[in-house]
Amino acid sequence: MSERVVYLTDEQWRKIEPLIPKKPIGRRGGRPRADDRLVFEGILWILRTGARWKDLRDRYSNPSTCWRRLREWYETDVLKDMWRAFLSELDHNGILDWDEVFVDASFFPAKKGRGSRENQAGKGIEVPGTGRWQRCSSRKPYRLCLAGSDHSP
Repeated sequence: MSERVVYLTDEQWRKIEPLIPKKPIGRRGGRPRADDRLVFEGILWILRTGARWKDLRDRYSNPSTCWRRLREWYETDVLKDMWRAFLSELDHNGILDWDEVFVDASFFPAKKGRGSRENQAGKGIEVPGTGRWQRCSSRKPYRLCLAGSDHSP
């Protein structure tokens, strides 16, 4: 078995580890949780190589575990906290050049925005320029809804 490529130094891991919430062991025990550092390094390997999850090397944790943990950490803002911690350290050390920074928050969800063309109250789709709402089956493409009634082909 080949040696594991290390993407994090011990110093970097010491900064990240406290940001990861500890999961309590269930009443019934169960399987031990995979090592967070191995999982995180597996995620970094995927991001660096652009490989598919199923191609994750055996030296890291299971691909499914890495994917689930990435989703868990994203949903609980752990990844955002990690990003902010390293960003503030780089700023403190004068490594960041703020003259060449641009803002792009496309990877953060719009908290008050609509999730789809159909509004949250279930009114349907607004017909452009009319101020009216067209009810439409969610399975029908948008252009067909605007072409006529809900019964149009």
